[in-house]
Amino acid sequence: MHDLQLHRAGPRDRPVLDRLWLTFRHDMAEHRPVLPFPDGTYRDERLRAALTRPDHDAWLLLLDDRPAGLAVTRAPHDGPQVLSSYFVVRGARRLGLGRRGVHALTSQHPGAWEVAYQAANAPAAAFWPRIAAEIDPLGWHQQDRTVPARPELPPDTWVTFTAHRTSTTSTTSSSPASSDVATTSTRRWTSAGDR
Repeated sequence: MHDLQLHRAGPRDRPVLDRLWLTFRHDMAEHRPVLPFPDGTYRDERLRAALTRPDHDAWLLLLDDRPAGLAVTRAPHDGPQVLSSYFVVRGARRLGLGRRGVHALTSQHPGAWEVAYQAANAPAAAFWPRIAAEIDPLGWHQQDRTVPARPELPPDTWVTFTAHRTSTTSTTSSSPASSDVATTSTRRWTSAGDR
């Protein structure tokens, strides 16, 4: 049994997020070849926005209290919430963590959601439609969209679905004295056979 925690990240989590981001971008280069910058880093404006902009969030997926993945979300005022980056480290894959993390995140923030992926990324192409169908069996859909300001790239595939709040979660605060549980909350989901 693995204990999954979804932790809204803040500036003090930046070192862990930076390391996970490098691993994420390295993995993504397999599907859309991109070399790192001369200093060994990759573009990280989505991650920076998640730590500085009020309509963006960064999330750490913790497996038995160890970093196992990240998520970057944004909540535009005029549209669906967007899961703009989602990553599970290789050592935590095939445990159901990715699936459980998406269910946890989207049920914590019910409403319309969108996720983009590249068709060349076979694991993502299998994962995202399946997850969207689990969350919103009758209402999910997918479509290809051109990448803004990047006509040389193949289109992204977007899945859209509506999430609902579930009662299968429990909340603990990472800061007991905090009155703002939403910005400091950690949610735990435990499952033995979630694959």
